[in-house]
Amino acid sequence: MGWNLIISLAIAYGALVVLVYLFQSRLVYFPQIGREVAVTPQAYGLPFEAVTIATGDGEKLATWWVPAAGARGTVLIFHGNAGNISHRLEYLTMFHRMGYSSLIIDYRGYGRSTGSPSEEGTYRDAEAAWRWLTVERGVNGGEIVLFGESLGGAVAAWLATRVAPRALVLASTFTSVPDLGAQVYPFLPVRLISRFSYDNVENVRRVKVPVLVAHSRDDEIIPFTHGRTLYEAANEPRQFLEMRGGHNDSFLFMRPEWVEQLAAFLERSTAR
Repeated sequence: MGWNLIISLAIAYGALVVLVYLFQSRLVYFPQIGREVAVTPQAYGLPFEAVTIATGDGEKLATWWVPAAGARGTVLIFHGNAGNISHRLEYLTMFHRMGYSSLIIDYRGYGRSTGSPSEEGTYRDAEAAWRWLTVERGVNGGEIVLFGESLGGAVAAWLATRVAPRALVLASTFTSVPDLGAQVYPFLPVRLISRFSYDNVENVRRVKVPVLVAHSRDDEIIPFTHGRTLYEAANEPRQFLEMRGGHNDSFLFMRPEWVEQLAAFLERSTAR
């Protein structure tokens, strides 16, 4: 009787591991949450242009370009793993008030973008957005700030190792998918079965521009230690901004003092 139970549990556990391995992308990407684009920057009084950007592998990305008169620079925004660009209007408003133009994109499979999300796909999407800004729009790469939140921080960090931006800002970002997965699912051999990397620690080590890492001690999804580890991996000049609130509450635009620190960091990156 005892052996039968052990065998049954082993089979059930093995089946669970196989299912997680096969469908793990559904644990990383959530494009189905809030898929409809309900509002546009116009609702916030922001001038904008809806731009469709073609990737190198045939996908089309839905993006918004929000220009600022006499811009102090340009911010390329990469959002998290759920929702779409219409759920990040506060960031567009924040950067616009700071005097920065911005481009925000929906990854493939998100919002009105075509295709399905993947790690390599998000990297191709980032390259396409950079290419549009620097080639099509003629923006100087040295004036572009890469801003990523949560999953978007991974995309921004990867891109920062391949281009020469003005600065890199990581908000509520994890060290790697295997690191985070091992903490969320300690009962699974995540490091053995993970098909995703997003190795942000290694990428941040390679970044040669100023880095700002913002993270909350109260983050219940991505532990505070991830933010500190990323900060410690970054080269100088670097800055750490400690926030408050949960993962979906600790947005940089939530408190004036956080916005002020971000603005000061961007100004220092200009001087550099």
